[in-house]
Amino acid sequence: ERFFNITTGMTLVELRDPKQPLLRELQQKAPGTYNHSLNVATIAESAAASIDADALLTYAGALYHDIGKMTKPEYFVENQGGGTNRHDRLSPAMSVLVIIGHVKDGLELAREYGLPRPLHHFIEAHHGTTLVEYFYHRAKKNAEDQDRDSQPEEFDFRYPGPKPKTKEAAILMLADSVESATRTLREPTPSRIESLVEQIASKRLNDGQFDQCDLTLGELHKVCESISKTLASIYHGRVQYPGEEKKPAKTTDTGDEPPAQEARDKSA
Repeated sequence: ERFFNITTGMTLVELRDPKQPLLRELQQKAPGTYNHSLNVATIAESAAASIDADALLTYAGALYHDIGKMTKPEYFVENQGGGTNRHDRLSPAMSVLVIIGHVKDGLELAREYGLPRPLHHFIEAHHGTTLVEYFYHRAKKNAEDQDRDSQPEEFDFRYPGPKPKTKEAAILMLADSVESATRTLREPTPSRIESLVEQIASKRLNDGQFDQCDLTLGELHKVCESISKTLASIYHGRVQYPGEEKKPAKTTDTGDEPPAQEARDKSA
């Protein structure tokens, strides 16, 4: 397979095994990222199957797409466990370098562990050239507070790419963004999840992130329907048992819960 640069289904099935050395290391060093990847893989696999794309390849790519985060796991919100945020002590420019750096680190790990070449594209393209909006707006606010004439350039706060070149990579990009954003919803009802999925899909489409893949609008609509359905089953509600009292939501000194885009960028 390596000589002819071919990846068979048998290899992809083996890479799904949680006992794979790279997945075990990810689970130990960045457990939050590992669980996020499992959810994204489940969501992306169903979405790929809905348009007859390669579901097995999509699942394997989703499992490994964030392996670069385990080099600096404490800088990603899913691994902080409610503790201090390392980015509070960094400038927005430094923070965005750390966030964007997980793509390059992931590619280096993929080569070190000998992952098949098709999986490399999932790692490098799952953010495309999207804007890290949280730190971009934070940099703009800092510039305004300090009365500086120069404003931060949007280009400096974008991922280097490339954009997804396959349907499978495009599905992963959407599933990754939506899974993170859904965690910020106070009450993730099916209607709210569906609205969030459509909002993010439209944003990625208008940003030109799907320009280099052959994903059609009809297929994108089917993908959104599948993702909404899978997310609703993951973040379903449950009945309230007798004797349980609905406790008021806890508040913190930081105010209201951050919006979906802010939370996505923090966990990027």
